[in-house]
Amino acid sequence: MMRKNASSELAEDLVQEAMIAVWTKAALYEPSKGSVTTWVFTIARNLRIDRIRRDVHMPTTELGDYDEPSEAPEGEELLGRKQEDGLVARALQSIPEEQRQILILSFVEDMPQSEIASKLSIPLGTVKSRMRLAYGHLRRILETGL
Repeated sequence: MMRKNASSELAEDLVQEAMIAVWTKAALYEPSKGSVTTWVFTIARNLRIDRIRRDVHMPTTELGDYDEPSEAPEGEELLGRKQEDGLVARALQSIPEEQRQILILSFVEDMPQSEIASKLSIPLGTVKSRMRLAYGHLRRILETGL
């Protein structure tokens, strides 16, 4: 017990409790499951773990009238996000299909450009060009509202 960082008093108490447990539970020992020393050390280890759990005190803080602001978006911000989502969805619908497909694979599916090129069987340069064109179209649509 002392090797496991228990004080000498605690180690003595735990050994005493372990010996009492061994005495009272001797009928439960099964030689087919392991040696006597393993059984005794397991009982002692479990008692030590129980004592540590029992002695650990979680620090508590009195909250009283404590009122921390929520990190969840508020109504106005939520509405703004939904409106932006709608604008982006409409903007995506207005760009050419091959550009939209690349943006969806890149941002929704989280695919790198090289995997997109492999999946669509097109050159990597084409993926990059289409992505750049899609950004330009989206920027123009979102900035002007067209």
